[in-house]
Amino acid sequence: MNLYLRYFDRETLVHNVDDAIAFLCDIDEIGMNPMLEADIREYAVSDVYYPKRYKIRPRVYFIIIKTEAETMLDFKEKRALHTMPTNDERNRLATSAISKLNEDLFGWYEGTIDFKRVLQVPGTGKFQYRDTHFVAQCKANSGIDCYNRIVEHLRQRVDSRSQFPSAKGKNFKFHYLGMCK
Repeated sequence: MNLYLRYFDRETLVHNVDDAIAFLCDIDEIGMNPMLEADIREYAVSDVYYPKRYKIRPRVYFIIIKTEAETMLDFKEKRALHTMPTNDERNRLATSAISKLNEDLFGWYEGTIDFKRVLQVPGTGKFQYRDTHFVAQCKANSGIDCYNRIVEHLRQRVDSRSQFPSAKGKNFKFHYLGMCK
C-alpha cells in the first residue's frame, strides 16, 4: 500500500511510512512531533481507506490518501483505486443470507438474539429498556423457524413492551448444530 501526501502545491507518492514522515519533516509549517508521527503510522497500517486530513492551523490542512498506485501518473489518472463492493455484490450477499435463513434443514439450531427488554427499576418503580443477550438451542426446520421459536418463547416470559429485532438483521444469528437423534 502506497501513500499520497499533499500540502498546498507540494505533493508526493511514497511506498512506506518512513518516506512519508521524511517528506512531512521537510515542511517546517507542519511541525512534525511524536504524536503526529504515531498517528500517521497507525493510519498507514489500519484497514481504513478514507483520506486522512490533518489540521495545521485554522483552515490549513495536509492530506494522506492510501492508494495502490505505483506512480504519481497512475494515481492522478485513478488507475489503482481501492474498490468498494458494488450494489450488486452487496445485494448478492444479502440475498444469500436471506436464502440461508429460509433454507429447509431439519435439526438442532443454536440461535442468538439481542433484544430490548423492558425491566422495572427497583428503586423508582419506573420501567426502562435494557439490552439483553439470549442464546437458545432448539429443534427447528430452518433459521427463520429457529428465530420464531425463540421469539415465541421470550414473548411468554418478558414484558409485552420488549422489542425484538428482525430475523434478517445483525441482532439475530444462528448456527446449524446437526441432525436430531
